[in-house]
Formats: sequence, structure tokens, C-alpha cells
Amino acid sequence: MVVPVLEEMRIRSLGVIDDAVVELSPGFTAVTGETGAGKTMVVTSLGLLLGGRADPALVRVGAKAAVVEGRLALDGRSPAAVRAEEAGAELDDGTLLVSRTVSAEGRSRAHVGGRSVPVGLLGELADDLVAVHGQTDQQGLLRPARQRQALDRYAGAAVSAPLAKYADAYRRLRAVTAELAELTTRARERAQEADLLRFGLDEVAATEPLPGEDAELAAEAERLGHAESLASAATAAHAALAGNPEDPEGVDAATLVAGAHRALESVRSHDPALAALADRIGEIGILLSDVAGELAGYASDLDADPRRLAAVEDRRAALTHLTRKYDESGEGITAVLAWAERGAARLAELDGDDDRIGELTAERDALRAELGDLAQALTDARTEAAQRFAEAVTAELAELAMPHARVTFSIRQTEVADAASGIDVGGRAVTYGPHGADDVELLLTPHPGAQPRPIAKGASGGELSRVMLAVEVVFAGSDPVPTYLFDEVDAGVGGKAAVEVGRRLARLAQSAQVVVVTHLPQVAAFADRHLVVEKTHDGAVTRSGVQAMEGEARVRELSRMLAGQEDSELARAHAEELLAAARAGR
Repeated sequence: MVVPVLEEMRIRSLGVIDDAVVELSPGFTAVTGETGAGKTMVVTSLGLLLGGRADPALVRVGAKAAVVEGRLALDGRSPAAVRAEEAGAELDDGTLLVSRTVSAEGRSRAHVGGRSVPVGLLGELADDLVAVHGQTDQQGLLRPARQRQALDRYAGAAVSAPLAKYADAYRRLRAVTAELAELTTRARERAQEADLLRFGLDEVAATEPLPGEDAELAAEAERLGHAESLASAATAAHAALAGNPEDPEGVDAATLVAGAHRALESVRSHDPALAALADRIGEIGILLSDVAGELAGYASDLDADPRRLAAVEDRRAALTHLTRKYDESGEGITAVLAWAERGAARLAELDGDDDRIGELTAERDALRAELGDLAQALTDARTEAAQRFAEAVTAELAELAMPHARVTFSIRQTEVADAASGIDVGGRAVTYGPHGADDVELLLTPHPGAQPRPIAKGASGGELSRVMLAVEVVFAGSDPVPTYLFDEVDAGVGGKAAVEVGRRLARLAQSAQVVVVTHLPQVAAFADRHLVVEKTHDGAVTRSGVQAMEGEARVRELSRMLAGQEDSELARAHAEELLAAARAGR
């Protein structure tokens, strides 16, 4: 037996589950119960625990939040353990505790090893720990895109290496094609933009504005426009300070200050405080004399030249014309000069479009040729892997009561009439996408003489369930994970086929932990551990509602699954026969 990765889950306030503990074991665990008892919530819980999407509608009515807690047994050297420790989690003797909380308002929190972590970390851990397959996954297998993904996963590095190169070239081609389309389809708009830029740059160049010139001219215009009043004010101020020659009897500030200074100078030697005041008055006299001289010079230099004023106003009008058109920030000529700098750079870019178009065209053609070569390499790798994959799945189907069924892959390309819309693969122009040029489809031949048909059209529900299980078993051999959880992988299966499904799951459980939610007693009979989910009277599942069935209790549960009657003697006999056959058929 293997040591289980998932040892225990506790589920609280999730769907119909109030509080339940699911104790798992090594090998094969079957989970059964009446319809609506909450079996699928076990799968949902594990999905939440491993980073799945949180749906607040799953929170039990009346509860504030749903909580799922899990205990994982890990090898301390495993990638999952290393990643958890990198995130700050702690392992306790090889045990890692993981929890997920979803509030009724939709908020989600995750904890790993006692540390709060992003929910995305749970998904990273899940990649190395658990493969979950529900009914939606089974339907997903019907889509060709999922079938291609399955084939690529099986092929491994043989496909992933050229696919990575192809994806890189594909992204570059899309970027180049988009830029080329923008240049060519908007040629007229870009030409108009270039014309407008040239006109604007010519206007700015013709005016030749200087940084800060508009502010300087505004100040000069203000001065020239009020020259007479400025001169009159300066003359009056000069007379008040230094006297008016035409009024010899007038009193001026300089004369009064000089008189005050003389009065103090005569007695300054008697008191240092008064001497200090005399010095200060002397300084005032000097300052008055200097200001009076500057006022006289200002009045004599002031030029009320109307021609200069007219020239200044004309220049200001020219600058205002520029700022109204090209000032985008309200900073005047400085903003106009900045616009001109940006405009010149943009015009150079637009004028270089023709050269750029030529460069992009050459790059596009080279990338298309490269994609064609890489697409051919992908086709070759997929074709080789498809044969091995199909043979392995066919062999598994033989073990699942489909001995004459055969699985094959159709790998083809779709040709296009317009070579420019495709890429050249093997001398043909074909459509292509982010994953190559191949249309991959899984075909099923259910019996000899039948025509291969897509499984979406040619497989019944039971056949589809077994094909999915066969695919997963093949993956388990090539890309294994420690734990597999299946939600009704046996849907549509019955009779002998159900027995074979149970037997194959038991074989898978010899090398991995397998948990299966099932309605089939033939499958449950092969389990190493049988858990039953039971409802209480109020519709909730309590801690005691998830019970391990052993001995007589297990026979009763299988009887219920067989006939709906736990006490039916015929059902009990059949149940015991199933258990005996399962033990013998392992």
C-alpha cells in the first residue's frame, strides 16, 4: 500500500453538509450514499482545498462561511513540500495542514501550514498532488481542444518543446501583423496627421518664440502702456524725498532727516544709546539719497515710445496665436516649444512609416515561414505520440469490457484558398492558431466493421465514461500524481462493464491513492475502504454522517445500492457475492 497524500478532510457549512469529517486511507476509497446526501460535495470540497473557484452560493444557508480543512502527508523533498515551505508554511513530521474559507459574501482565504497564502498557491500544490475528474471533465473530453491537450500532455517534451517555440513565434507574428495592419489601414489618417504637424511646426518655426518671451513682453507692454503715469509718479516721489527745484520753500524728507541727524550728532558723545540712533538716522539719509537718485534715473530713462509699444503688442499677438493652438497645459510659450519638440519626433516617426512597412512585411514573411516549419514539427510529434497514446488507451479499454473497441486519433489540417491567410505546411496553405495547424480529434471504433467516429458522436454515456477512465489510467503511467479523485466516472456503466471499471480502479490504487464517488455497487465492492454519506432528518450531514462501512454494515450498504433494500436476502447474497468476487479478482 502507498502512503496516502490526502489523509483527512473536514467540511463545514458547505452545501447540505453541516459538519463532516472524511477520513481517507491508502489504496481505493469508495464514497457512496443516497442521491442528494452530499457525495459530490466531497469532490467540491477537495476542489476548494486545491485552489478551485469559490462560489458563495455553496455556503450553507444561515452560515457565515464554508470551511474545508485537509491534512496531507508529504515527502519533505517533494516539489509540493518545497513550494509550501518557500511560501512560509511549516510541515509537522511530514504532515501539511491546508484550509480554505469561503464567506457568504464571496471572500475567500487560504492557509497552508499555518500561514495565510494566496489562493493561487493551492492550485500550484494541486498540480503535483491530485488529479480531480468530475462529470464536467468527462463532457470536456468531447471537445477537440481538450483532446488535443490530452494528446500534447501524453507526448510530453516531444510536443512541448516545439510548441513553446511555435507559441513564441505566433505571438511575435500577431504583434507584427497588428502593427503592419495599423500602418497600412490608417495610412490616410496618418498622412493627415503628418500634414497638420508640418503646418504647426512651420508656424512655430516662422515665429521663432524664445523660452519665457511671452512673460517678458507682457511686463514690457504693461510698462510702456502706463509710461506717463509711471514718470509722473517717479518725479513726485523724487521731489518728496530730495526736494523740488521749482519750490525752494518746500520741505523734503532728505532735509528733515539731515536736520534730525545733526541734532543728535551734537550730543552723541554723552549717551551710547543716542549715538546708535544717530547712526541709524544717518543710514536712513543715505538710503533716501540712493532711492531719490534711482527715481530720478527711472523718470529720465522711461521711454514712452508708441512705436515700441505697437511692436511689442504685435509680437505678443503672434505668440498668443501659437499658445491658443499648441499650448495644451496653460504654460504659455514653454508649452508651445514642448509641443514642437514632441511634434517633430512624431513627424519623423510618421515620415518613416514607408520604411517601417517594408521592415514589418519582411519580418512577417519570415515569421510565417518559421511557423510553417514549427507547425510541421508539431504535426510529426503529435502523429507519433497519437499512435502510442491510442494503442495504450485501446489496451485499457479491453480491460474495461470493451475488448473489440479501438481508439485512434485524426490529425489533419484545413487548407485555405487564400495563401495569405494561412501558413505553408508541407507545401499546402493551411489555417493555423496558437497551438499549431492541427485539428486533433479522438475517434472511437466500438466494434469491428464499424466506422471510426468522433467520441462526441459515436460513444454512448457508458463508453465515454470508460474512455475517460482509460485515458486517465494511461496518464497515470506516463505522468502520475499521488492521488486521483473521480466523481461518478462510472456514469452510464452497468453490469459486467461496471465490474471491470471497479477492477481497473483497484489496480490503479496499487500505485496511487484513488477516491471514487459512485452509485455502482460493482465499483464500490472493489474498494479498500468504503465511506457512506448519510443525511440527518433536517437535511444536513453531521460529523457522524460520514461513516466507514465494514463487515455487516458494508454488506447492508451494497444491498441498498443493489436493490434499495438493506434487508433483502437476495440483495445481501448478491452483495456478499460481489465482495467475494472483488477480493478474488484483484
